[in-house]
Amino acid sequence: MNKYSKSRQQIFSGKEISSTQKLTISGITMALYVVLMFFTQGFAFGQFQIRIATSLYALSAIYPFLIVPLGLSNLLSNMIMGGLGLPDIVGGFMVGIITTSLIYLIKKYRFNDWFMALPIILGPGLIVPIWLTYLINVPYTLLAFSITIGQIIPGVVGVVLVKQLRDKIK
Repeated sequence: MNKYSKSRQQIFSGKEISSTQKLTISGITMALYVVLMFFTQGFAFGQFQIRIATSLYALSAIYPFLIVPLGLSNLLSNMIMGGLGLPDIVGGFMVGIITTSLIYLIKKYRFNDWFMALPIILGPGLIVPIWLTYLINVPYTLLAFSITIGQIIPGVVGVVLVKQLRDKIK
């Protein structure tokens, strides 16, 4: 077995990923998140906020080191495309960290994969309205309902993504 094969085998078996490989995976994931947000911003920032990019949060079940990069991805996309200022930028970062951390815990404690959809749906759905209520002057209950409904699709897509990728990259 040559050096390249061994390195590739380690990546796909889930063993020993180097710092360089983690940085590369993190950078690609962050770029993918921001690009997805850019191309879906027409409905990602609407009343129901269907943020397909948040499906990528589920990747923290495979690679826990993506928790912070995925939070930063949300921060970047809110900074570039959000337009609601510092509370939304910082809040988006925190929601990303909380959501991906919960997904990691679901994987760590070996719950059914479908439970990963819950943080993707409920994290943004229940936390984001806390500051959006004040920023856009819409009642919390209405915002929570609409954002939660919008996150159902990304929640399901995130679970399917992990189910499809887990055996291929780990």
